Amino acid sequence: MVLPVHTAPMAKSLFEKVWDRHEVGKLSSGQSQLLIGTHLIHEVTSPQAFGMLKDLGLTVARPDRTFATADHIIPTDGSTRPYEDALAEEMLAALERACREHGIKFFGPEEGLQGIVHVIGPELGLTQPGMTVACGDSHTSTHGAFGAIAFGIGTTQVRDVLATQTLALAPLKLRRIRINGRLSAGVYAKDIILDVIRRLGVNGGTGYAYEYAGEAIEALSMEERMTVCNMSIEGGARAGYVNPDQKTFDYLQGRRYAPSGEAWERALDYWRSIVSDPGASYDDEVEIAAAEIEPTVTWGINPGQAVAIGGNIPREEEARDDNERAALAEALDYMKLEPGAPVKGVKVDVCFIGSCTNGRIEDFREAAAYLKGRKVASGVRALAVPGSQQVARAAIDEGLDEVFKEAGFEWREAGCSMCLAMNPDKLVGAELCASSSNRNFKGRQGSSTGRTVLMSPVMVAAAAVEGAIADARETFGIS
Repeated sequence: MVLPVHTAPMAKSLFEKVWDRHEVGKLSSGQSQLLIGTHLIHEVTSPQAFGMLKDLGLTVARPDRTFATADHIIPTDGSTRPYEDALAEEMLAALERACREHGIKFFGPEEGLQGIVHVIGPELGLTQPGMTVACGDSHTSTHGAFGAIAFGIGTTQVRDVLATQTLALAPLKLRRIRINGRLSAGVYAKDIILDVIRRLGVNGGTGYAYEYAGEAIEALSMEERMTVCNMSIEGGARAGYVNPDQKTFDYLQGRRYAPSGEAWERALDYWRSIVSDPGASYDDEVEIAAAEIEPTVTWGINPGQAVAIGGNIPREEEARDDNERAALAEALDYMKLEPGAPVKGVKVDVCFIGSCTNGRIEDFREAAAYLKGRKVASGVRALAVPGSQQVARAAIDEGLDEVFKEAGFEWREAGCSMCLAMNPDKLVGAELCASSSNRNFKGRQGSSTGRTVLMSPVMVAAAAVEGAIADARETFGIS
């Protein structure tokens, strides 16, 4: 008698489980055709995609799975419609019109739920574990904090998802990045991801998805995990995620679009099932001791050009090869910083707290806790910009807006603001900005000679108080 052989199912990562579950076909190109669970759209890449649909005589396949907001071009100074910028007004009007025509839910300023797309998706419960998410914006990897696989896509891909609710993607390798141990006081999620990118490089993740793990990652709140996942793309990774846990479930329960009742219990069963299995295989693994991570700031023109706050701006002779030497020379020339000098003490002109990286309620709470009773240094322009109208209301309810205003910050309305130069909030000339945003590229903040230094919100607060790049631990007595 031949007995059946029972074999244990092969251990899989969350990435493999979600990819397999959403793969609806394999294309001759070798790409997978993935079903997209949630498609988030905004006013920058979507109007052109809707125009393409119209030219092709197509409609939106799943308007019930498509959600829109406005963020990049929104003035944060309370400007009313029509906007002074004619192009901004045209872009927003086009999105509003397309949403009406196709029956898509639009979270506009009038409804009170408007905000940066990567802030409102999670806070409305649209982002859920085990889901595939797509959006025409680089930092869609933010949603991976919930155990989703989230992709930033271009305009033609936005068109494809609108038309088919699917996306053609090449298979990815998987790297697990473990942050072991506990972070020191005054070290935040922003420091984790800047440290990771500094170590692995801005192209280190090319062809990869990143799984973030380890005690330090597990200890982060959901908003902190979003900060880490948000900047995965800055390290070259196509996506980044954290396995869902009880913190994830607690965050989602009761949110507008989260399941409820029996559907909630079924969802929990699925969400728990997609966590990476013990013994799952990875193409690469990186381990970093949390205790080694210090408050980190950028000195150059990409997020990988970073240094711990106690470090020095590098010299060209420290480069490892000709390519690095050329990149270093270009960055030093643009940033107008002295090679070999301490990064601490570099004068700042503007300080910005906000963006899809660090514009959530916890960011403002933490910064306000240290700003209370202090003043922005003379000559420094400081802006605090909530990532959504819900964040703004929560901050006002807690009196945080008054703390910022009393310190000398401008308290603005929700939007992308000074993260990028698509709205009126811009640098002037060669101003140097201490920014909690995600990119320090040349001209990113609106001036062809403007300079950006990335750091955590608390470090931005310290820079605002000192008038220079500072160690928040020293400024605020954090220990």
